Amino acid sequence: MAEPGFWDDSEAAQKVINENNTNKETYDQFNALAEELEELALMVEMLQEEPDAQMQQEAEDRIQLLDEKMKTYELAMLLDGPYDRNHAIVELHPGAGGTESQDWGSMLLRMYTRWAEQHGYQVETLDYQAGDEAGIKSVTLLIKGHNAYGYLKSEKGVHRLVRISPFDSAKRRHTSFCSVDVMPELDETIDVAINPDDLKIDTYRASGAGGQHINKTESAVRITHLPTGTVVASQAQRSQLKNREQAMSMLKAKLYQLEVEKKEQEAAALRGEQKEIGWGSQIRSYVFHPYSMVKDHRTNVETGNVQAVMDGDLDLFIDGYLKMHL
Repeated sequence: MAEPGFWDDSEAAQKVINENNTNKETYDQFNALAEELEELALMVEMLQEEPDAQMQQEAEDRIQLLDEKMKTYELAMLLDGPYDRNHAIVELHPGAGGTESQDWGSMLLRMYTRWAEQHGYQVETLDYQAGDEAGIKSVTLLIKGHNAYGYLKSEKGVHRLVRISPFDSAKRRHTSFCSVDVMPELDETIDVAINPDDLKIDTYRASGAGGQHINKTESAVRITHLPTGTVVASQAQRSQLKNREQAMSMLKAKLYQLEVEKKEQEAAALRGEQKEIGWGSQIRSYVFHPYSMVKDHRTNVETGNVQAVMDGDLDLFIDGYLKMHL
């Protein structure tokens, strides 16, 4: 940082500073855990020499707390992908099924919002399309915070709900699907070539949360990348220019991800692997009836506490996914 010319490129300089701060935080956390472990080892030795009920209770409480801290630290250490530290763009798209599926989409929206809030992340709604009667047609979120993409990349895929529908007067059991797409927010250092002639840009009046002022003008922007059929939209800002910049950033992330997935599929084909694609290859099932269970079909991690999961308790599934890829 003290080198001449370091501040000539402010964006590059800030990136170096952020990486340095992140590494320092990781180093400090490790030292704090090691120090706490050493203190607990000393307490255990003292208790072995001279038992004390109050000290033993304190030691047990501190051991439990340390165990939780170490699990969190271990989970963070599993994030070694090139963009794991980035913010995350999360898209929710309910499947066929009308109101029932759209309501399932809104339930997932609440789940991810709760998870983000519990982890101290900021949630910004980039695009919101309300359902016809209830729920959502689609939602795009920007979840801002360190390692947001690294954790949430485990959520990419089709999520399946089985329940007695509150919208069915006959109280029949329904199965609904919602696809979740997760991409890292990319900075300007990632070069993705986009030909302006390949873009169809539409403007429209924003809807959903954000206040009445954004509904009076066509500030929302939708961009379609014609060669791939990729569509992105942003309506979070008052300015059409700002929404266009945000939509272009999202498009760049999507096109980059498509290229990465293409290379992964080519490599899998060379290895002779076969991967199912489609609604039948859901990654996780949420069963409300006739029993209560949430099960991840990739890792076989499951829990009977459906309500906790819907309230944002996703760490057991994220942990299972990351450990599977060690």
